[in-house]
Amino acid sequence: MCGITGSVWLRDDQRVDDSLIGKMTEIISHRGPDDSQIWTAPDHRDASGNPMGVALGFRRLSIIDVEGARQPLSNEDGRVKLIFNGEIYNYLDLRRRLEGAGHRFATQGDGESILHLYEDIGTDCFSHLNGMFGLAIWDARQNRLVLGRDRIGQKPLYYSFKNGRLVFGSELKSLSLVPGVCEEIDPAAIDDFLTYQYIPHPGTIWKGVHKLSPGHFAVLDQDGFRVQRYWDYDPSIEHNISHQDAVDQLRALLTDSVRLRMRSDVPLGSFLSGGIDSSLITAMAGDHTDKPLKTFSIGFPIADFDETTYAAQVAKHLKTDHTRFEVTPDAIGILEKLVWHYDEPFGDSSAVPTWYLSELTRQSVTVALSGDGGDELFAGYERYRALWLSQKIQRLFPIHSLPGIGLIQRLPDSNRRRSIVRRGKRFLEAIGQPAVRRYLNWLQIFPESLRASMYTDDFVAELPGEDPLAFLESAWDRSEGRDLVTRASTSDVLTYLPCDLMTKVDIASMAHGLEVRQPMLDYRVVEFAATLPVRHKIRGRRGKLLLQDAFGDRIPPGIFTRPKMGFGIPIGSWFRNEFRPLVHDTMMANDASIHRFFRPEAIEELVTAHESGEQNHGYRLWNLLILETWMRGAGL
Repeated sequence: MCGITGSVWLRDDQRVDDSLIGKMTEIISHRGPDDSQIWTAPDHRDASGNPMGVALGFRRLSIIDVEGARQPLSNEDGRVKLIFNGEIYNYLDLRRRLEGAGHRFATQGDGESILHLYEDIGTDCFSHLNGMFGLAIWDARQNRLVLGRDRIGQKPLYYSFKNGRLVFGSELKSLSLVPGVCEEIDPAAIDDFLTYQYIPHPGTIWKGVHKLSPGHFAVLDQDGFRVQRYWDYDPSIEHNISHQDAVDQLRALLTDSVRLRMRSDVPLGSFLSGGIDSSLITAMAGDHTDKPLKTFSIGFPIADFDETTYAAQVAKHLKTDHTRFEVTPDAIGILEKLVWHYDEPFGDSSAVPTWYLSELTRQSVTVALSGDGGDELFAGYERYRALWLSQKIQRLFPIHSLPGIGLIQRLPDSNRRRSIVRRGKRFLEAIGQPAVRRYLNWLQIFPESLRASMYTDDFVAELPGEDPLAFLESAWDRSEGRDLVTRASTSDVLTYLPCDLMTKVDIASMAHGLEVRQPMLDYRVVEFAATLPVRHKIRGRRGKLLLQDAFGDRIPPGIFTRPKMGFGIPIGSWFRNEFRPLVHDTMMANDASIHRFFRPEAIEELVTAHESGEQNHGYRLWNLLILETWMRGAGL
């Protein structure tokens, strides 16, 4: 796991010199504390004699072949260079095939297999990689640069192509150092952020700066710059297999995925929340260790937000070497750290416990396994069951005839994270809408009507005509013909999973030089899960049926029936206590940066309703405070 950055320029006045590429590399040193390299070819010319200068920067976190495998890696004649962030889990199989074809390897690392595979089959190489990656290949033979990102978006890659210069990097902060790149906020990104709590790919907060979408590669050559999808993921296809066949196939796929992800030349452990997914991954990982696997959980001094009791129960059952961390979050201190590291507004508050867990886990290991992906692949979220239930209710009677609906909507909110009242309100607000709009209403942070009431007239005039729903709708349409639960879950695989969960985990873990591997997100498991009939995943109020039937004997049975807690913080309480002075001094101040977008009185109404206990706007206020803090940090 590492950090990469670089540039290719087609005009001499857009040159990235050694000093600049050095700064672009150094600013992501947290991603790779073990080594730093830059390589440049500033005077390279294409076949027609036109400028095509190159600068590559690399920071290394050593995992495989610790003493060797320094990057940029080169092919045999030195004309193809690779910088690479991530891990390729099938690299040994690829290496044997490539050596059989005559390639000579100079290292024992996983990255060199990418390089030689590219030599043989060009950009078709990405379809053969099983892993997580964001990479750049400079090919002097064909005068082209190739960027690539893994299928699920586990590793990030940003780029901007302006005025004949391409710049790229693992984090936006590298691009921000290049003059003329990060200059103007994209108004649509603000609207998207308030909808999803993240900015969907391929957009970023900056106009003209993009995320390379998961499962895509990009090429810059004599024909220009272009982006192309390589992952042929088709969630509209369903395979009508028996439940036992599904159990057998899942066991084989997930067992092999865990096996591949246990390869490491540095200490390895596992996150263990006590939920189904992390418990199963930990159990299977223990099959590949000679001594007790190191496991880690984090708790908070508030019972509603602490599931470490369950983690301890699983750890005892599996006989792991377990460490429980308990922290009292420094609400103010963590805010500025998160904003700096995430580079653009990112509002998922579970980044806070993820940050602390990564920081503390890194004290013991360099690699940690995680159960991410189980909810999306095997129907674990309550919102999937809500979607299923809402469809049944709609068939019985129209929404306006539901008894007591008006009374429920007038009930005050609770501060408890799993408030029945709050969940009931969100359910009833969306139940009468078309399915994809209904699902968005359960996901979104600021409903459309609330956003519209808060925006200033000038900001509304800046917004483009496209509805933020279009991002979710485009993913939803790819599973046409499937049931609603499958459409929602496969949409999450294409949207929420890469844009929220993968971003959260990558930035929080790499801020501390920790590599996180997610066996559930092996592309073979993801593709298999997408083809399964919904009856194998969910029945009534029970989700993850297939996981329980395939691996139920590996962990305590109560883990499958315990209440789902998620990974949260007491955000509502924070905004009535620790954050209250900060809120009044920043986003409610006369010079608040977010007044560019929002009416001051609208912000005041939201804060007052929350502080009085009339409503729980904790998550909305968190997103606004993140935006305000980011804008102030950016000098906007």
